[in-house]
Amino acid sequence: MLINFFHGLKDAGVPVTTRELLDLMEGLKQHVVFANIDEFYYFSRTCMVKDEKYFDRFDRAFGLHFKELEALDDIIEALIPDDWLRSEFLKNLTEEEKAKIESLGGLEKLIEEFKKRLEEQKERHEGGNKWVGTGGTSPFGQEGYHPEGIRVGPNGRNKKAVKVWDKREFKNLDDSVQLGTRNIKIAMRRLRKFARTGAADELDLDDTISSTARNAGLLDIKMVPERHNAVKVLLFLDVGGSMDPHVKVCEELFSAARSEFKHLKSFYFHNFLYESVWTNNIRRHNERTQVLDILHKYSHDYKIVFVGDASMSPYEIVQPGGSVEHWNEESGEVWMRRIQDVYDKVIWLNPVPEEDWQYTQSVAITSQLMEGHMYPLTLAGMEEGMSYLSR
Repeated sequence: MLINFFHGLKDAGVPVTTRELLDLMEGLKQHVVFANIDEFYYFSRTCMVKDEKYFDRFDRAFGLHFKELEALDDIIEALIPDDWLRSEFLKNLTEEEKAKIESLGGLEKLIEEFKKRLEEQKERHEGGNKWVGTGGTSPFGQEGYHPEGIRVGPNGRNKKAVKVWDKREFKNLDDSVQLGTRNIKIAMRRLRKFARTGAADELDLDDTISSTARNAGLLDIKMVPERHNAVKVLLFLDVGGSMDPHVKVCEELFSAARSEFKHLKSFYFHNFLYESVWTNNIRRHNERTQVLDILHKYSHDYKIVFVGDASMSPYEIVQPGGSVEHWNEESGEVWMRRIQDVYDKVIWLNPVPEEDWQYTQSVAITSQLMEGHMYPLTLAGMEEGMSYLSR
């Protein structure tokens, strides 16, 4: 069973090795978990998954492999002797619980009555005080309130839910899906270089403790300037046309970037970079910023990030006059190379799935211009792009 589960995880894209499988088997051998599918879920995930971005893939593989296994009762009944189960059951009872069982005539009497009602009962039952069911006061059932009896099936609403893998709470952590603001922030944290700037208004705890100790216990508070991410970023966002379906993810990217980088300047363009860009889409035709001014104003240590689908006519990139909005004296390719001549690190983030890039010639041209530093706008792509910028 575990071997098939192991192969199922590999097929789902979870990077597991024989080492993780052996750890799982050793834990089961040592009874770290026993006869509880929920505990087995958490324990196996701990053993087999080393990065939270694979949690959703693990959940899908787990649910697929164990979908018929609502509980371990059938396996236990088939493999474990009845007298051993009874003795183990009694070991886990408190004296008060044992006394309550005795009030029903003892464990044997309780089990016999349970089997008898199972034979008599012909349908599912909910509520009530006699039949095996859910939510009632019968001593046999699930999610009920009788103080003396046997629980049937998984833990109910008074404990915790079963089949937690079906919730799939980690969908947005999968590195193959598009990002939300939270995950964009996580990915952008790879691009960090802290420096202390501004007034000394943050407590330096270590220095305060040391200084107080040197001062014979008299409190000597030390303050330092607040730490900020010192990385500087120029963000160029493609707007309009084929980018309309990607507005949401671009808004999330912009929101995350603004909160993550203190030194951030953003500009807009359409399809490709030419001689000018803009900062306000409403006044884009009246208030434009010359790219040459940007090259002169912002120092070479800025990191450059372009965001766009790079989907257009190839002429818009390689030919003068190729722009669909105005006559550009020089091609977009020329302006992109000027950016690259000034700034060492330039990347392009593409919201189009990477497997579709091959069908658009302009994407290939843009990727070549970026010297291969075009990345998909996914968690994995963002992390790879930020790692390149941080080198």
